[in-house]
Amino acid sequence: MNYHAEMSHEDIARAKLEVLRREHRDLDDAIAALAAQPGAPTLTLQRLKRQKLALKDRIARLEDELLPDIIA
Repeated sequence: MNYHAEMSHEDIARAKLEVLRREHRDLDDAIAALAAQPGAPTLTLQRLKRQKLALKDRIARLEDELLPDIIA
């Protein structure tokens, strides 16, 4: 049985949002651990930070999709 067929678009988006948030936290932890090491490779830190920023953008887009704009 296809589980995705039973989930609404909103349910799938919320699940993706949770996964992205978890990945963002994991990247944050990895960046902190790497930065704490003496002589940490700068290029690697920059790449991880760029990935974290890209995840943040994807999270923001999904949140905007799930939370409609309310015009007062």
